[in-house]
Amino acid sequence: MKPICTRTPLFLALAASCAVTAPQVAAQATSKQFALEEVVVTARRRAENLQDVPIAVTALSGEELALKGSSDITELALSVPSVTLEASRATTNTLTAFIRGVGQQDPVAGFEQGVGLYLDDVYLARPQGNVLDIYDVERIEILRGPQGTLYGRNTIGGAIKYVTRRLDDEFSGSLKATYGSYDQTDLVGTVSAPLGDSFRVGGTLASFQRDGYGDNLTTGQDQYDKDIFAYRLSAEWEPTDSLLFRFAYDNTEDDSSPVAGYRVYPGAFSGTPVLKDIYDSTAGAADQPSTAGIGGRNEFEADGWMLSVDWELSETITLRSITADREDEFNTVIDFDGLAGMDLDAPGIYDNEQFSQEFQLLYNSERIQLVAGLYYLDASAGTEFDVVLGNIGVSAYSNGVAKTESWSAFADLTYNLTEQLSLAVGGRYTEDTRSADVYRASYLGINSPAFGGTGVQLGVTSDYSAEKTFYDFSPRINLSYHWNDDITTYAGYSQGFKAGMFDPRGANFVFADVEDGVAPENLDSFEVGLKSRYWNGRAVTNIALFYSEYTDMQVPGSAGLDTNADGINDTFVGTLYNAGKSEISGIEIEGNFLLTENFSVQVAASFLDTNIKEWIVDGVDVSDDVVIQNTPEEMGYIALNYNRDLFSGNTNFNLNWSYKGDVAQFETPVPEIDQDAYDTINASIVWTSASGDWLLGLNGKNLTDEEIKTSGYCFGFTCPSALGLENNTTVFYAPPRTISASVEYKF
Repeated sequence: MKPICTRTPLFLALAASCAVTAPQVAAQATSKQFALEEVVVTARRRAENLQDVPIAVTALSGEELALKGSSDITELALSVPSVTLEASRATTNTLTAFIRGVGQQDPVAGFEQGVGLYLDDVYLARPQGNVLDIYDVERIEILRGPQGTLYGRNTIGGAIKYVTRRLDDEFSGSLKATYGSYDQTDLVGTVSAPLGDSFRVGGTLASFQRDGYGDNLTTGQDQYDKDIFAYRLSAEWEPTDSLLFRFAYDNTEDDSSPVAGYRVYPGAFSGTPVLKDIYDSTAGAADQPSTAGIGGRNEFEADGWMLSVDWELSETITLRSITADREDEFNTVIDFDGLAGMDLDAPGIYDNEQFSQEFQLLYNSERIQLVAGLYYLDASAGTEFDVVLGNIGVSAYSNGVAKTESWSAFADLTYNLTEQLSLAVGGRYTEDTRSADVYRASYLGINSPAFGGTGVQLGVTSDYSAEKTFYDFSPRINLSYHWNDDITTYAGYSQGFKAGMFDPRGANFVFADVEDGVAPENLDSFEVGLKSRYWNGRAVTNIALFYSEYTDMQVPGSAGLDTNADGINDTFVGTLYNAGKSEISGIEIEGNFLLTENFSVQVAASFLDTNIKEWIVDGVDVSDDVVIQNTPEEMGYIALNYNRDLFSGNTNFNLNWSYKGDVAQFETPVPEIDQDAYDTINASIVWTSASGDWLLGLNGKNLTDEEIKTSGYCFGFTCPSALGLENNTTVFYAPPRTISASVEYKF
């Protein structure tokens, strides 16, 4: 069946509206020769062979992800150079993303992410709910380095584009069921139906269920379980060959249990011993008065809609509009101490809304390719929480609302000087208005009045509103030379920008300068690269070398505060600094080798040199004591793929190994929560029937059962800021060894 995206010339010109991404391990076989199939991407807002795109981009097709058994977006970091993707501390659905040392770890309102995540061309402004499960996906593209002259929001570190499948022009669908370790039970159903020659509708229902990797020995709940229900509805209307309307709505509900970190020290006040199982916990916050204000609930819900209009005015000119609206709410139970008591608990509410509008003009001729556009974003992010220090008998209430109103104009033009030499120039003008409304107060007793408390107010630590507007122009230039059909070299410079921001947890009565916020981040990135296809099309190697100067890096954190001078911190304040200058450089390698018609090898590696050169705190340069967080300096990946005809179908065998170097969770190293270098082994066997209607899969992940730290809280006695009486340092872990089996039927 021919994909709908090839029906008219319109779709070859559209950026990210459609691309047929061939499996990178597939072979084009004839009686005499075989070769790797071309991979088509839309990284530059037009359909191109990946090998012709002169930027660092990795493309993973839905079929390739299915053959690997990939379950959520964090698994992409196993095989993509210079990328870290993890669930944020104390959550299972909030994303922490870093690319080439640039990102944002703290998901608090007002802290914009350094890596842009896009769902069907819609920028997701907040990280909550962004640990996206991989289903109904056409492809995922990861662009490394600053992005902003081609589409959407300006992002300083890179972009991840999650593109769902287009609707088919014939009735079709699929049913998939997966069962695995810890009673994993996943069900996904998809259907697409034409209603006439020009109108199509479709939908997907998905349920992801799993028991916890550990137990909460106090509440009886699971630890690291999964309880997600999601659906997507879409419609496409194509009244003419030159006009396409696409509407999509999605909704996700996550009722997974709250997750608490593993305590590395015994309770100093309660005497609770360290547990034997790293996935177990004694956290009791969900059943304690500290979280009664939200009913002890850990619930997340998000929904959003998108309407895109594509109009082909001529064979060379296309106009596009993308309108989107999204919102989410997250009631979360955070047990910082991981103990049955209320030494350091927090009930929290995140409330996010965003509206975006983008207009694009695309011009594609034999000699000139142009993308020009306007982008508007109106986003509001609120965070409200108590920090309950039950053993001390006080609570600190915070309510911060951060708003962003941004508009920008961008353009990127590629001019083919000759048949082999191309020059691309681009620029983006951005105007970001940031505002914050922050209130903080301390109360005697358990909880503030906002969360059901009745205690006396001890004092207000913050009450302010602030607003600033930031202006920026970010250029890009790239020169590429196509030596022949198989070899492309390029050199380029791009600049990234992230506006200044305010800390919604800041205490202006203690530190008056929090009302000033922090300065914008800027990143200058220089990159050269080689993309080659050789050995009669049976081998592909892509190499990128880059150097970045990162100035005014925004670094959030928190500090304990003793408000009554009794020697014990009874609250905390948010901290937000600009690190003066960092330098990040490295080499990234990706390769694909088809050794025989049935056997292929994929490799990836990155070697980075990361240094904070200047960071002034209280007049002292502390750069020698800090590091770039969430960025291993070495990464390696090798995958072996073998496929052959078996049992009236085709069977694909995949074995892959991934290596990550040492990782610091924060700029200041903390041995208790930082992760030493480690490697993981995954394997899968997938059988597909000759007709392609049936698929059977067996997947094993983390087969050596490595204990991998992903994040943590450092409020213990040896930490920069101590809170509570129990020596509260806790660690969160990635999944242990799991095995699952799946069956899928397509119709």
